[in-house]
Amino acid sequence: SIALMTELPVPILTVVIGEGGSGGALGIAVGDRVMMLENSVYSVISPEGCATILWRDASKAEQAAASLGLTSDVLIRLGLVDEVIHEPMGGAHRDIQATFKAVRACLVRHLRDLLEIEPEALVDMRYAKYRNMGRIGVDKG
Repeated sequence: SIALMTELPVPILTVVIGEGGSGGALGIAVGDRVMMLENSVYSVISPEGCATILWRDASKAEQAAASLGLTSDVLIRLGLVDEVIHEPMGGAHRDIQATFKAVRACLVRHLRDLLEIEPEALVDMRYAKYRNMGRIGVDKG
């Protein structure tokens, strides 16, 4: 599915609205634009799973979570997320309509930008973006 998505000649927008994890996180990453709500988490493995693998101790999940950098502030800084969508005071669930409006505005803005790009160039850009994920200190352009 991931390989197929990298070749689709149409814009792909993804939004993490709660918890994006495991194999689904890898699929979400193929988006031309990856956005997430500010209080969401996004990682290829849960903190408990990571702690179990690294230290054979799921009780070290808090330490694993810090190492994973699964929060929006870290992910935007690392370039793994293109935009963080701010939530209403108290979280997205406190004002669903405001959250919906913020997500919609973000999607519309990014879709307009992506529709200006030729399909072949869009596919090339997506492939390059996906290939550069996780590289620190590498020119992402």
